[in-house]
Order: sequence, then C-alpha cells, then structure tokens
Amino acid sequence: MRYVEWLPRAYEIARGLIAPDRGRSNIYLVLLDYRDQRKEAYGVYVGMSNYSPAERFDQHKAGIRAAGSVLKRGLEVLTGPALHLQSIKRAQAARIEVELARRLAADGLRVKGGH
Repeated sequence: MRYVEWLPRAYEIARGLIAPDRGRSNIYLVLLDYRDQRKEAYGVYVGMSNYSPAERFDQHKAGIRAAGSVLKRGLEVLTGPALHLQSIKRAQAARIEVELARRLAADGLRVKGGH
C-alpha cells in the first residue's frame, strides 16, 4: 500500500465538482509514479471515457489509445475521488475533466491529461 499525502486534498477538490445529469461518460484519475525522477513521488492523470475507470486503465496499460504517462507510469486507478462523477453527460464530463485537472494542478499536484 502506498501513502500519497495529497490524496485527501484530491478528494476535497473533486467533491467540489458536480454533474447533475446522467449519461454514459466517466471521469477517472490514475496514480502516476515519479519516484525515479522527481522530489514529488506521485502525480495524477485526469481522464474521461465511456468505459469504466478500471477498463480504461487496462486499455492504457495495454497500449490501446494510451496516454504515454499512464502507459509508462500508471500504478492504479484512484476510484474514490471521482466516484460521484460516473455515468454523467459527455458535455459535463468534458468540462469537468478540464476543470478537475486545472484545480488539482493549482493545488500543486503534478497533473497529466485533463484535456
């Protein structure tokens, strides 16, 4: 088990984003490992998909439409912070993906994705 000191803050930031309408898109976060090159040991990838977060993570790791950061450094899906951002409308998911990445980066986290 890994200790990620900023994880409680990620929960708090994600909790501030709301998607009221049901749909087929999901927001997901992936823990990235930078222990080999950075003072900050971990970062986060923010993504959006019609697949479940676990399925999309498996796709990244298999090289299917993979973000390089997740393919090379992805450790696991951080399910909790974005649990309330599942099965939402695509337009809301696209907006939230960008905003979540922006807020996490503004809080000092190393963020990839979120585009």
